[in-house]
Amino acid sequence: MKIVKNAISYVIYNKDKILVVLRPPTDNELPNVWGLPAGSLKEGESFEQAVVRSGREKLGVDLKVVKLINEGDLEREKYVLHMEEYEVEIVTGEPVVPQGIEGITQYSEYKWAEPEILKEAAKKGSLCTQLYLSSIGISW
Repeated sequence: MKIVKNAISYVIYNKDKILVVLRPPTDNELPNVWGLPAGSLKEGESFEQAVVRSGREKLGVDLKVVKLINEGDLEREKYVLHMEEYEVEIVTGEPVVPQGIEGITQYSEYKWAEPEILKEAAKKGSLCTQLYLSSIGISW
């Protein structure tokens, strides 16, 4: 039986657009692909706590969780990825990438875009983009 890795992703709205991030060229699974901010849970951390921490570590902003959007699992070669995806709001700060924190995936760029930009990542196996697109009725 494979281990389960718990992860989070989140969606920040700005009118009819969402914040998307460009994964770095060195990323193991999805290099140079536009996706949603995401991260892994640390031991003893709740999903909501991981969202708030990720906002600080990856975007430099303070986030407030609004609601759970979707959740799902994806079987990878060595583990099963379990992800919960949340709608969030920025409480303070403006997004800045990359942040100067070592040891976690840092994004190359961010922008406000239409959800359709996530189709490429979803086709390549990105669970966070698949969860979001399915929640708003867009197929990839």
